[in-house]
Order: sequence, then C-alpha cells, then structure tokens
Amino acid sequence: MDEFWLWLTYWVSQATWWATVQWSNIKLFLYGLFWLSVVAVLSWFIVRRVILASLKRIISKTKNRLDDVLLEKKVLSRLAHLAPAVVIHEWAPTLFRNEMFAGEAGANGAAAAQQAVYWTGVVQDTATLYMLIVGLLTIYAVLDAATEAYYLAGKWDVPIRGFVQAGKIVAFFVIAVLLLSTITAKSPAYFFTGLGAVTVALMFVFKDSILGLVAGIQIATNRLLSKGDWVAMSQYGADGNVIDIGLNTVLVQNWDMTITTIPTYAMVSQSFQNWRGMSESGGRRIKRQINIDMNTIKFCDEEMLERFGKIRFLREYLDRKREELVKANASSGLEDSLVNGRRMTNLGTFRAYVKAYLQNHPKINQDMTLLVRQLAPGEHGVPIEIYVFSNDQAWVSYEGIQGDIFDHLMAAVRGFDLKVYQSPAGSDLERLRPAERTA
Repeated sequence: MDEFWLWLTYWVSQATWWATVQWSNIKLFLYGLFWLSVVAVLSWFIVRRVILASLKRIISKTKNRLDDVLLEKKVLSRLAHLAPAVVIHEWAPTLFRNEMFAGEAGANGAAAAQQAVYWTGVVQDTATLYMLIVGLLTIYAVLDAATEAYYLAGKWDVPIRGFVQAGKIVAFFVIAVLLLSTITAKSPAYFFTGLGAVTVALMFVFKDSILGLVAGIQIATNRLLSKGDWVAMSQYGADGNVIDIGLNTVLVQNWDMTITTIPTYAMVSQSFQNWRGMSESGGRRIKRQINIDMNTIKFCDEEMLERFGKIRFLREYLDRKREELVKANASSGLEDSLVNGRRMTNLGTFRAYVKAYLQNHPKINQDMTLLVRQLAPGEHGVPIEIYVFSNDQAWVSYEGIQGDIFDHLMAAVRGFDLKVYQSPAGSDLERLRPAERTA
C-alpha cells in the first residue's frame, strides 16, 4: 500500500511539473504571437495604406501606359503581402528568445527557453512557406505584366507568351522544391537530385509542353508566326487571325468568328499559309477575270474610233496607236483590206481602257504589279484577267474596292461593242421558244 502511494505521489508531481512547464510555454507563445501580430499588422498598414496607395496615385497621374500594367496585373499588391511575412520571420527570434520571457517560467526557465526555440522555428518556417507562395504568385504577376507591356509597346513580331508559360512552369517547380525543403528540413539539392529518377515520367507528362517550347524557339527565331498574322491551315480548318501563341496551343480566330486551336509544334512540323507578306507589302492582290464573248470581237472602224476618242482615259492611247499603225501600214503597203496590215480591235482597245482606268484609280497601289492580260480562249470565251493590288488591305474595304472595279468594267464592256460571256440562263432559252414555233 505504501508503494502505491509513493507511485501515485510521483506521477502527480510529474503531471504538476508538466502542466507548469506547458502553461509557461503557452504563455510564452501567446505573448510572442501577440506582439508579432501587432508588428505584422502595423507593417501591413504602412505598406498597403501608405506606400502602395502613394505609388498608385503617382502612377495614375503619369501618361505612360506601361506602369499601369503593374497595377492591373497586381504586381505591387502581391509584393505588399511579403511585408508582414518578412517582419514575422525576422522578429520571431527577438520575441521568443528574449530572456525576459524565459525568466517568467521561474525554475522552468530553461525548459521554456528550449520551447521558445522550437516555436521560433515553427513561426519562421510558416512565414517562409507563406513568402514562397506569395513569391510564386508575384513571379506570375511580373511575367504577365512583362508580356502585356511587350505587346503594348507594339512588338508583335516575336511571340513570347510561350516562353512566359515555360517560365511559369519552371518557377512552379523551383518553388515546390523549396516548399518541400522547408517542410522536411532537407536541402533543396536532395530534391533536385531526386528529379533525375523521374525524368522519363516528367518528359512523358510534359511532352506537349516540351515540344511546344522547342517549336516556340523556332517560331521566334525564324519569325514564322506573330500575333495578329492572317494564317490558313486547311488540315485544322483554320483561316483567320492569330490571337494568341501559347506554349501548347496557337489560337486562330476564323473569319466566321469561331476559334480554332492548333498545337504549337504543328506550326513547325506541318505547313501553313501566312499572309503577313501581303500585310507588309502595302497592298492586297486583286486577281479576277472577265470572260468576253468571242462573237463580239471585231476590228475598229472610224465611227468606233471616233466614239472611243471621247473616253478620257483613251485619248492619249488612241492618238499614239493611230500614229503607230499608220506608219507601220504605210511602210508595208498593205492597206487595201482590214485583214491586211495592223488594225485596232475593240477588245485590244478595251484592254487599254482597263489598264488606264486602273492606273488612275485612287484605291490601286501603283507601286506594285499592275497587269491586264488576255488568257487563252476557251469554251467560256476570251478571259481578260486583271492582276493588281489595292492599297487598302482591310477585308471589308478590299471587297468593296474589288466589287466597284468589276461593276464598272462589266458595265463599260458594252461601250466597246463587246459582251460578257455567260452560260445560257433560263430566260435566254425562253426567248428562243417563239422562234422555234415560227419555224
């Protein structure tokens, strides 16, 4: 019975000692945490409400658009989150290891000081984890701001979004390793060396990203593609403007306003058509033909030449051509028949008119190819092809210019006693029926 009371007395004394020590540790921790919270809130107020607010006012008054990007992408706001964490990390040893706090535990001061060291490590590690996460988000914001500033500066020729996305992936892995290193109290080198064992698995998982990164380097180096380019890629049903070039995909907004997604590496491994050269040339090609009915082609007589002479664009041409033909025929002595010698035709005169008309058209680029040519005759008549470039490359304006030109030329054909050829329509066949009945 005495042994039992001795055993009970021993454990009660141990429990009392443990409770005293733990209560001292709890007081120590709560006291230090209170002051850390006060300092952290104070630093947050100063950075957020004073420094950051002042910077926002300054930036809002500047005319430079680039510094506004820092606010839009929340770079400064995320940096402000680092201030309380840095204060907690740096002040934790000062508050938890102060001899005054350890002395409050009396005889258990040594144990309390040991616990203070432990809680200091816990608080500092927690602050470090928080700073790493905020740092990763800040890196993301900085990369996004750099991308936005790059495009605001008007630099579209080198796509950098793919490199930015690759940088985000690298930053994520580096921060993840540092987080694991902080949690497990092991060197980051331990985790980096361990990545070698899973390289094959990582390459399989990130195969598209790796291919996209390599393709992005080739696209940027060779200037194959830029944001805003008009591209056509029939195998993916893409025909429109490039709106984004990412690490894994290229987004193309088609002319019907649908979006086509193309793997970035496909832009290198497969063929596509880029219309950037047209945009940079200053003109957009018009290539279309008018088919002339061969039955309406004939030599010009004096009445026709007199009538054609009233056309403003033909006066100089007719004077020059007449003089040339008179000299040529006089020297050959072949003037007794229309077939002999050289004669003007209504089709040749019409081609001269078309060329002069285009040379005086305000919407035609005169510094680029301007060609009016006759193609090989066929079952649809004689094709007269117009090959020129408009000086307005916008799609809607371009179609309007092209339509106006051919509206005018098809209406002007009749003034040269020519007709535009077209396959017989129902109305043409209807006109033939009375003649058939009479016959």
